[in-house]
Amino acid sequence: MSEKNGKVKIEPLGARVLVRPVEAEGTTPSGILLPETAKEKPQMGVVVAVGDDDETINVGVDDRVLYPKYAGTEVKFEGVEYLLMESSDILARVLD
Repeated sequence: MSEKNGKVKIEPLGARVLVRPVEAEGTTPSGILLPETAKEKPQMGVVVAVGDDDETINVGVDDRVLYPKYAGTEVKFEGVEYLLMESSDILARVLD
């Protein structure tokens, strides 16, 4: 597994963040099952690691964030899919 003791084995550099996308539901509100090809790309994720540029990164580990549909670079590491993106690509932090 890529996360060991809550830490990811990937460390972003500079003002980059590593995000684990949160998949959307596979059914519509009325209960219709959606095939993989009909699902939208996720636009929400959880920050799992941040770079070392403290001045420009405004999010932290475990923050839920919103980002543009085609932001970042898709990275698959030890079977888990992540997005590596510039911190400026993050649009908002989702508050509980």
